Amino acid sequence: MTITAAPGAATPTLPPRRHRALALLWLALALLGGCADVHYTLHLDPDYRSNAPAKHWPAAPEQARYAYVGQLLGQDNLVSEDANQRNIGVKVLHWLVGLFDGSQDKVTLKRPQSGVVDAQGRVLVTDVSNHAVFVFDQAGGTLQVWEMAEQTRKFVTPIGIAVGWDGQLLVADAELGQVFRLDRDGKPLGSFGKGLLTRPTGLARDAARGRIYVADTHGHDIKVFDDAGVWLQTIARRGEGEDGLNFPTHLAFAQGRLLVADSMNARVQIFNADGQLVQTLGQRGLNKGNLTRPKGVTVDSSGNMYVIESFFDTLLVFNPGGEFLMPLGGTGQEVGQFYLPAGLWSDTQGRVYVADMFNGRVVIFQFLGGS
Repeated sequence: MTITAAPGAATPTLPPRRHRALALLWLALALLGGCADVHYTLHLDPDYRSNAPAKHWPAAPEQARYAYVGQLLGQDNLVSEDANQRNIGVKVLHWLVGLFDGSQDKVTLKRPQSGVVDAQGRVLVTDVSNHAVFVFDQAGGTLQVWEMAEQTRKFVTPIGIAVGWDGQLLVADAELGQVFRLDRDGKPLGSFGKGLLTRPTGLARDAARGRIYVADTHGHDIKVFDDAGVWLQTIARRGEGEDGLNFPTHLAFAQGRLLVADSMNARVQIFNADGQLVQTLGQRGLNKGNLTRPKGVTVDSSGNMYVIESFFDTLLVFNPGGEFLMPLGGTGQEVGQFYLPAGLWSDTQGRVYVADMFNGRVVIFQFLGGS
């Protein structure tokens, strides 16, 4: 953030409090200016004690299948390599920003919804309270916040996100009723779905066939577009029957199959690439492994399927055949607990990411293998 005055504007008369603030501002800038070459690293686990015992699931004596990797929060994930002088200057500058704009808020996730890991290894997370996409770049040691859906319009309710053709990013904004294209640097490139989509939420893409799947929650169906944004077909329709959908939300596409969180029907519907129902995962109930309000879905490289059960704040794991294996989570703020989790995604390293919505974070687990 920079503080500037309009060209030709008169210098305002500042109260004594602001005079003191300006003096401290020069001190902060001097401290910052003396460290022009300081670099940042992006830590996946900024709060958890480095000497704390490793967290695994299930607990001993059972064989561990998952390990806690860390969590993404926002600005707190960035740590300066010069942890003394630079950080003093940054703290003073942040305090001064609070004096001038009446706020001391950090750049932080508030209500993360969904995410994706791109080819560069960046983790991109949609946040409906910030009306933006957060871009965590561990390799580059940076955090960016993309607010613009179009050149002159900001995001309102960004939810679904997916990697599109040629490295583009696709973002579904539920309130704006469109899917927006961004280039690798977050520059708006256009949109599609206007007039066809009522409330787009989940997004997934079949890279092999160039097909984009959009969960239209209030349309109670999945609309399919090509990479140019041309509508091709609609999958399913509203209903509680075998092939119906009722307020679908999150999507995942893996190994030729589309997973749909059929949220109000308390199940996950699985379609082939042509839109034919091939499997139903889970059933309504109150026992472990049952579903009440499923949201995020994803698949790892071993074919294991994961479902967020948002009502009970758990992450459920199923094998490729649909057999329930184990739960992770429970209500709370501690490591391995969630509070109204939403989106879910995975990467090529075997990591599973949970958008822990009301805890304002993304929690990362590592699949350790096994069956």
